[in-house]
Amino acid sequence: MTQLPHNEVICVLDFGSQYAQLIARRVREAGAFSVLVRPDISLEELAAYKPKGVILSGGPSSVYDDGAPRCDERLFEIGVPILGICYGMQIACQLLDCEIKPAHSREYGRAQLEVADDSDLLKGIPENTTVWMSHGDQVAAVHNELIPLASTSTCPFAAVRHAERPFYGVQFHPEVTHTPHGIDILHNFLYSVCGCTDTWRMSDFMEMQVTRVRELVGDDHVICGLSGGVDSSVVAALLARAIGKQLTCIFVDNGLLRKNEQQLVETTFRDHFDIDLRVVDAAADFLADLKDITDPQEKRTRIGHRFIEVFKQAATDIPNAKYLAQGTLYPDVIESGHGYSGAAANIKLHHNVGGLPEQLGFDLIEPLRDLFKDEVRRLGEVLGLPENLVWRHPFPGPGLAVRVTGEITEERLRILRDADEIVLEELTANHLYRSTSQVFAVLLAGVQSVGVMGDGRTYEYVAAIRAVETQDFMTADWARIPYDVLATMSSRIINEVRGINRVVYDISSKPPATIEWE
Repeated sequence: MTQLPHNEVICVLDFGSQYAQLIARRVREAGAFSVLVRPDISLEELAAYKPKGVILSGGPSSVYDDGAPRCDERLFEIGVPILGICYGMQIACQLLDCEIKPAHSREYGRAQLEVADDSDLLKGIPENTTVWMSHGDQVAAVHNELIPLASTSTCPFAAVRHAERPFYGVQFHPEVTHTPHGIDILHNFLYSVCGCTDTWRMSDFMEMQVTRVRELVGDDHVICGLSGGVDSSVVAALLARAIGKQLTCIFVDNGLLRKNEQQLVETTFRDHFDIDLRVVDAAADFLADLKDITDPQEKRTRIGHRFIEVFKQAATDIPNAKYLAQGTLYPDVIESGHGYSGAAANIKLHHNVGGLPEQLGFDLIEPLRDLFKDEVRRLGEVLGLPENLVWRHPFPGPGLAVRVTGEITEERLRILRDADEIVLEELTANHLYRSTSQVFAVLLAGVQSVGVMGDGRTYEYVAAIRAVETQDFMTADWARIPYDVLATMSSRIINEVRGINRVVYDISSKPPATIEWE
């Protein structure tokens, strides 16, 4: 098992809930460290984490379904407080010989909770409060060992606790914002029940990682692929603090970057952090690979292959290099099936979780693999990275190649860079950058439209503005940027960017659309 970054750990058994990662986030936000583990983890493996408490997540299954996820039947022998949420409550109560049945009236959405016992888990919770329900089954009957704490009009055992064991169960979801006092309930569990001490701090994490990296690397050298994005930038800054001159960063200019991207990276890392930064200008090779290519997947494939070749060549010039550092985050680890337990569902492949290290033959260092995106941003602030870098909007790995629809040419990239710069300038000037999640321009290279400039007819490209708001980038809604800001963006693009005579605004949500156009 990987050494954990804190000595107060809450283990979250993931039974497949869409909210499992949200539970883990809420625990960390409350000041304790959390880790997601598979639901069937053995008691011995679970005990090895030395947890202060265990949370059983919800899930889409019924406890009676064939193949429904189960937990170790010895779970209650672990001797630490356990909180079951929705399905987690049902599976725990079933282990305690309680009856689980389909609810007479399924509850999906808000419900009114009536609190009968506010002595511990529900301490300080109003007698009547709103909670978020999402269940078809529920605990139908309890025995004398389980004490009802709260109910709804259709769910008599909406919250329970065991008379002797430190077990609590809630049928609703305290982790979502639709349960106004849900965070208070989780806080009660963490501090009143589990005895956590509110000591999970990003500065402590930073110092611990610095020590771990120094011990691991010894006298060897580390290579870090620097893209200019938040994740790789935070990794580079952390390693620079840990091993100084034993770190070399490689920045590959693929010709598909935003305007002035290379200068920003060089200024930040070579000047501000005094990092050994190698800049490889491979724009001509990348653009040659993309000539006449219009299919988005083919673009991505060719860019990926060329990047590996360029990076491999650059890495051979660095003596005594043994390690490759990557900005893998915790959601990447979980979604790719590479969690601590090694049994997480393989939802999708992430480029940060595999591939390049095997090509290069280096050992892998992933100092951010225990963190969520917002935590990485906080770590960046602790490390002293500039605010404009820490809070940068995401930028796709293939760069502007997937923001120019159709074939890539230097002229089309020039047009898009100029348009995108105007969009971001106006977004920043109107104090909207931090309130939006991702905003950028797209060049519809396969679409031209008729326009009039002065007394002359034009037939030029169409640009689209894409702006979204999201919490997790799995789903997203289009951002309601004020009309006057959009008007200024459009006017400036048409007047200042030669080659565009029409601007449109993308009002598609994800799903069904994706955030990027290609």
